[in-house]
Amino acid sequence: MTEIERIVDQMKRAHDGEAWHGPSVREALAGVTAAQAQMRPIAHGHTIWEITRHLTSWDDAVRRSLQGEVFDNSTIDDWPKIGETNEAAWKTAVAQLEAGQRALRGAVAAFDPASLDTPRPGRSAPGPLMWGILQHTLYHAGQISLLRKAGA
Repeated sequence: MTEIERIVDQMKRAHDGEAWHGPSVREALAGVTAAQAQMRPIAHGHTIWEITRHLTSWDDAVRRSLQGEVFDNSTIDDWPKIGETNEAAWKTAVAQLEAGQRALRGAVAAFDPASLDTPRPGRSAPGPLMWGILQHTLYHAGQISLLRKAGA
């Protein structure tokens, strides 16, 4: 297995299932309603909905970077506003996360493995960026799982 294949495999496990650490993002979100996604069982903490939108935003930013777009990280909508909070809006947020994760894995799969450790002008080296977004996903999968245990 190449490093690219390994990264894609680990991204798929972290998001879709069969992750070594515990529930994947998809497993942690399974059965969550819009009402649960909005709950804030930890004062001053983020909600499941906020974390879902945050993951979507960063998956998109990393995908864009891997595809050659140069932008200032301060322009990334780190914690996007939620807006509508009904079931349809929640399903849309989850669907956007799913689509963004597939697009990110596609960008990683298409990447030239010879360039993984080569710094790029205005951006970090792609290999550490790929592993970093995977770690980001795992971190937030754990947060979602804890929020569910806390009552969300």
